[in-house]
Amino acid sequence: MKIYINGKYYDENNATVSVFDHGLLYGDGVFEGIRAYVGRVFKLKEHIERLYYSAKAILLTIPMTPAEMTEAVIDTCRQNNIIDGYIRLVVTRGIGTLGLDPVKCSKPSVIIIADKIQLYPQTVYEEGMKIVTVPTTRNFHNSLNPAIKSLNYLNNILAKIEATNAGAEEAIMLNSEGFVAECTGDNIFIIKNNDLLTPPLYAGALRGVTRLAVIEVGKQIGLNIIETNLTRYDLYNADESFLTGTAAEIVPVNAIDGRIIGEGKCGPITKKLLEQFHILTKQSGEPIY
Repeated sequence: MKIYINGKYYDENNATVSVFDHGLLYGDGVFEGIRAYVGRVFKLKEHIERLYYSAKAILLTIPMTPAEMTEAVIDTCRQNNIIDGYIRLVVTRGIGTLGLDPVKCSKPSVIIIADKIQLYPQTVYEEGMKIVTVPTTRNFHNSLNPAIKSLNYLNNILAKIEATNAGAEEAIMLNSEGFVAECTGDNIFIIKNNDLLTPPLYAGALRGVTRLAVIEVGKQIGLNIIETNLTRYDLYNADESFLTGTAAEIVPVNAIDGRIIGEGKCGPITKKLLEQFHILTKQSGEPIY
């Protein structure tokens, strides 16, 4: 595997960063997870745009233009012969001192990894997964804004640990007001009658690229799209529920906090969304070759 670090490619065993990099020392940086399907990078423009928005929010100046970053992502895919795969794009604050001061970091580092990924087995997409609500609250907007896709993922990791301890694969995180925000690595949706509902961004939901793609697909198949505050009561009484994320795609949910959702498996509307989403991934994206 060839890994891109600051304009050069390194073998996997030689791809290293300094122990003084603030991305390692303090989680000071931003990242994106991106998918490639049939030789195309899906929604690359949207991912690059979100990366630069996250960087701007933490006053991190990326040492490349968006066009240069786009080309670097595509070239890294070429270097690794990617047809279907997963790309992790990371920008750290760079090498600095043991102090917090980001001004003392010399130059941000850009790292691009292109590899394969399968987050869940195929049975999960047919039967669904069980998820639970956990005590860890989603970050407040006035602390570390959930819209920033930062390298500091400890909030999500703590929630993931709680889900694992409860015997579940994913966790629902609530915001400080008790409304549903998102899961540890995915956005959450429910279906009620012909309505497709999901928490609004101000509730603490990440501006998910797959989230937006599913909303687009939902409109195309005639669903009413509603972004609104949701409580656990709303989730428990949904006809169907599913999670969305770049790596996970669309994952059906069959139970929440022990309550069976719908028929306890992938529902008909979720299945239709999955089918249409897969068609979209094969028809659009930036060509690698």
